Amino acid sequence: MIILLCAVFLLTALAPRPSMAEKGASEQKAVEKKKAGKKGAQAGTAGKKGAAKGSAARSSAAKATRAKAKRTEAAPAVQKRVEAVPAAEPAVSQQGAGALVREMRHWSNPDYTRIAVTLDREVPFETHRLPQLPNSTAPPRLYIDLAGKLGAGVKDIPIGDGLLKTARIGQYRPDTVRVVLDLDSIKDYKIFTFSDPFRIIIDVKGERRQELSRPRETVLAPLPAPALKPAPVEEKARGAAKPAIGKIRRIVVDAGHGGHDPGAIGAGGTREKDVVLQIALKLAAMLRAELGLDVVLTRSTDVFLELQERTAIANQVGADLFVSIHANASLNRGAMGMETYYLNLAKTEKAAQLAAKENGTSLEKVSLLQAVLFDLMANYKLNDSAHLADEVQKAAYRKVSADYQGARNLGVKQGPFYVLVGATMPSILVETAFLSNEREEALLSDPQYQETTAAGIMEGIKGYIASLK
Repeated sequence: MIILLCAVFLLTALAPRPSMAEKGASEQKAVEKKKAGKKGAQAGTAGKKGAAKGSAARSSAAKATRAKAKRTEAAPAVQKRVEAVPAAEPAVSQQGAGALVREMRHWSNPDYTRIAVTLDREVPFETHRLPQLPNSTAPPRLYIDLAGKLGAGVKDIPIGDGLLKTARIGQYRPDTVRVVLDLDSIKDYKIFTFSDPFRIIIDVKGERRQELSRPRETVLAPLPAPALKPAPVEEKARGAAKPAIGKIRRIVVDAGHGGHDPGAIGAGGTREKDVVLQIALKLAAMLRAELGLDVVLTRSTDVFLELQERTAIANQVGADLFVSIHANASLNRGAMGMETYYLNLAKTEKAAQLAAKENGTSLEKVSLLQAVLFDLMANYKLNDSAHLADEVQKAAYRKVSADYQGARNLGVKQGPFYVLVGATMPSILVETAFLSNEREEALLSDPQYQETTAAGIMEGIKGYIASLK
């Protein structure tokens, strides 16, 4: 054992030892290895952080890409909404898309020229006036843009009546029709609308550079053949027609409604258009025979005339008076009696409701008409119309009440009736009786009652003429 321990000691003592350089180098390597390990750890940590950052960046980029994709997908819908409502033309493009312009007509009257544009529905429109530019041969213009499509057969109208040269119409944009009036001489113009069908009415006023010597044939041409032949008017044997008296020479008698517009219909099926035509025919015969007046009937058969055409006829033929014959109706079956109206603002709800009925429109539209009525009545014979209405109402009631017990006098009233708008002479609307009342419906169907009513209206006109002397 002692010998073994001595051998181990000798081997250890004699083993070679590293030099200081080698020891230093070894220590240096150890330090560098430690540093390298530390750097590797730091690099690993940085790599992990970088990977995390890269992952976040990639996630953010992915989110941005997805958001961009969503915006790109939504862009066409936004664009469509913008195109559907152009900011520059909201009034023309928001409503009335697909409305059809069916017709454009005109009437040349002594005091104004009337243009009527008929559409199949109500649409918004915008009006502009362009003066004549210096050193330009183009005439001044009035133009209207309305939402819709131009119907087949609707075309320009040459006029040349001293106020308007031409009325032109065309598809200005895919959804806009433009009406252009080339002006000759103009002082003022009024624009308003009628309903059922929707019409835009333009009345142009001014001093004509050429005089209208006679009415245009377009209005007074023979009317279409009647759908129903009216009953013959029985005329009593009379002597030669008396000469016209006083200042009144020509009267237009207007039988309300007609054609596809029956007016009021009684419980027994009596139609307003039929009975008022009979009264109008009888009245025309009396005015000619008794007073020697020139009488023009707006219709002598069962045909339809638009409301604006009726006063246009009266203006065109230079009438001195305009009398429109109607039959009344009410939800109250007990309502009865006779009343006479002239054009003015409605003072009662009943008057407004009656105007809505005769206008073929709503109370709302009647309110809109009242808003512009003062302008429309600029040349209207307001006091003379009230006077004529008073004379006719008193005489007609006196005549009817003498022959028929229970007749009621509802008096003279005023209301915004389309058929009286634009008339340049004293104008009235006579509501002869109530078709909604069973008793008065039977009377209106009686030829003798029709004769009596016509005679009473004639006496009222005679009294009005006599008062003018």
